Amino acid sequence: MPDSKPNILFVMADQMAAQFLPFHGNTLVKTPNLSRLAREGVVFENAYSTSPLCAPARATVMNGLLPSRTGVYDNAAEFPSSIPTWAHYLRLSGYATCLSGKMHFVGPDQLHGFEERLTTDIYPADFGWTPDWRLRQERIDWWYHNMTSVLQPGIAEITNQLEFDDEVAFLAIRKIYDYARFTPDQPFCLMASFTHPHDPYAARRKFWDLYRDADIPLPAVPRLERAALDPHSQRLYDVSAMDDYSVTETDLRAARHGYFANISYVDDLLGQMIAALEATGGLDDTVIVFTSDHGDFLGERGLWYKMSFLEPSAHVPFLIWNPKRFAARRVKEPVTLADILPTLTAIANDGAATLARAVDGRSLYPLLIGGMEDAQGTAWGEYLAEGAIAPMYMLRRGPWKFIHSPPDPDQLFNLDDDPVERDNLAPAHPLARQFCAEVQAKFDIPRINREVLESQQARHMLFAALKRGHHFPWDFQPLRDASAQYTRNHMSVTDRDLKSRFPRAPDIGDKRLR
Repeated sequence: MPDSKPNILFVMADQMAAQFLPFHGNTLVKTPNLSRLAREGVVFENAYSTSPLCAPARATVMNGLLPSRTGVYDNAAEFPSSIPTWAHYLRLSGYATCLSGKMHFVGPDQLHGFEERLTTDIYPADFGWTPDWRLRQERIDWWYHNMTSVLQPGIAEITNQLEFDDEVAFLAIRKIYDYARFTPDQPFCLMASFTHPHDPYAARRKFWDLYRDADIPLPAVPRLERAALDPHSQRLYDVSAMDDYSVTETDLRAARHGYFANISYVDDLLGQMIAALEATGGLDDTVIVFTSDHGDFLGERGLWYKMSFLEPSAHVPFLIWNPKRFAARRVKEPVTLADILPTLTAIANDGAATLARAVDGRSLYPLLIGGMEDAQGTAWGEYLAEGAIAPMYMLRRGPWKFIHSPPDPDQLFNLDDDPVERDNLAPAHPLARQFCAEVQAKFDIPRINREVLESQQARHMLFAALKRGHHFPWDFQPLRDASAQYTRNHMSVTDRDLKSRFPRAPDIGDKRLR
């Protein structure tokens, strides 16, 4: 085992469902870079979003805690600065920490332990997107999802999201070169967080042309009659206005086509970062981590987007790569995004790390170095945002997945026998009662429900107040000191040219004329 601290490149996609990736069995989607990492790395086959929505999932990635422990209930809930993140821990371990891209931090703290942030976020940092459970499943039209993404896919050479991810990758790659040129002796953790393949499903021709509409598979479970859907899925139809438009087979294939193309786009950006690590000689000493915040139904059951603990929405890719340190293997034990904080801190400290507070995740380091899987290993999820009308919980253990929310009938699936979750076993299976008791013992659901409602009403008031008078936004403003870039008169031109070159120029001392 190498003694030096490895560099860490943490790459995060947005809304990338595990089931659409080659290393989870998809034979159509093209991801040469991810597929290489999966062959050579450790793949966690059953990784889950702790809360299948952007901000709460990403907060858990950073702090290892479920939403009710932090108050990051939804996409407009503040992430408190007093909660330690893995970026804090890695800084204490001697790492340079940097974020390029999306994290959807809400509130005035837009760093949460990162020393540097290279881009602004693609989404707002304020309380505007606060849901209201008092409305039950009534839509909040101005910011809720609708079906335009499904009905307007296609080729686009530039979009809001393509512009963002191009910048994320460019600045991340430049940062890799900066680390090699200016601080080669300090380990770094660079997070590159993209917004694709999140809808809308528009993609560049280069990636669109990798696929043909005729080859795009239709959903494994076609659109169901409303009465055949569980109550939460029925609410998702209403929340995202899925009944407002007719979605044809052509629409389905086109939207999936765009989604697959954008998976290939993210894979290409990953490949560019890997190439930069190779060019600087740092790849062998870098641990690469890849995951997503949640998945996408992509038409399964007639549903789109996320906000559910059913597989297309909640099952995410998660792999860790460094063949020098970790032998390739596939791990079946269920894991979640809450495991990332203790795992990264362990990687940064040769397996041993002390945390300032208990977290809801556990270190996967023993599994990375070949440890035995736990047959009773349990993955927990908690969803407290739009689409729900009360707290919703997931328990995943072995082949079993259990979903509980007090207003709704429980759901229990055996994923080995029923991978598409058509057969709800909860009404007659004794495990449903056992799992329900475990959920109720672990979570004080009535208290959590009250706290979520109180938070929502307070934030609605705060958002209305903060729009009055002078408004100072919390959106991150990237700071770039132009006086320290390129060539300036407070530095030697020659020294700057030499220091900014990688590899370093050959020594010319012995060529000086005597």
